Amino acid sequence: MKIRVQRILQQAGLGSRRQSEAWIQQGRVAVNGRTASLGDLADPTVDRITFDGEPVKSATPRPVYLAFHKPPGVTTTLRDPHAEHVVAEYVPAQYGRVFPVGRLDRDSEGLLLLTNDGMLAHALMHPKNQVPRVYEVWVKGIPRHNHLERMRRGIVLEDGMAKPDDVRLVRKLEDEAVLRVTLHEGRKREVRRLFQSIGHPVMRLRRIQYGNIRLEGLEPGAVRPLTPREVQELKGMIGLGKERTTKRDGFNTGQRQFRDQKHRGGQDLSAARPGHSFRHARRNSQRPHR
Repeated sequence: MKIRVQRILQQAGLGSRRQSEAWIQQGRVAVNGRTASLGDLADPTVDRITFDGEPVKSATPRPVYLAFHKPPGVTTTLRDPHAEHVVAEYVPAQYGRVFPVGRLDRDSEGLLLLTNDGMLAHALMHPKNQVPRVYEVWVKGIPRHNHLERMRRGIVLEDGMAKPDDVRLVRKLEDEAVLRVTLHEGRKREVRRLFQSIGHPVMRLRRIQYGNIRLEGLEPGAVRPLTPREVQELKGMIGLGKERTTKRDGFNTGQRQFRDQKHRGGQDLSAARPGHSFRHARRNSQRPHR
């Protein structure tokens, strides 16, 4: 993965980001024999980076894969001076710098994957890989059968056709309903816009599964590392693992799990499962939670 040259120097322990930028401006850094400029990108595992003619041995960070239960009111970003709370506040410092895979709206909650593996993150978010995202949605009113059929056929939104992989009614309440929706893309506020288009605005939205990774057992604000098996299965779904699943198999690993679950009569997927978690571990922020 290509990153900024000054960051490579910083990771190698040569100096701070600011000092590294000064060295680049002074012409002391080269990439593959060419003098580097500020803003240049390089891959420390492929490109030859030198400082004053000496090769830079990059300290490539170990891969980190985390599952995070984002509470409502938390902005999906690492830094935002205008946000009350951001994802980075909840990540223990021991994991280093990780970034979110995709987004969840500020008011939405549920499963968010975090990693420093840029290749995996890009592949997971690309629509061509059709990685399923499963949501539980509380909407105002009770959608009729024809409304759900209209969603299954696809609805044209302002940014194009939106067609869920699956929509089903889980339970009816007095004046609202809970539905389960599966998508394989992460367009901005797509679930909310779909239900708004059929006249049933979303009151609460929670993502309960991303690929083969489930939310169950993870309390709001908690973080846990993915198991080696989970990482292997996740990579296999997008062709980065040893065992690549094929589209002709119908549902891949995560989709098969969802297909099995949805025939259990609306079983609550948030049932607890033991897992290692860290609650409200904040980094780079001293702001109190309200």
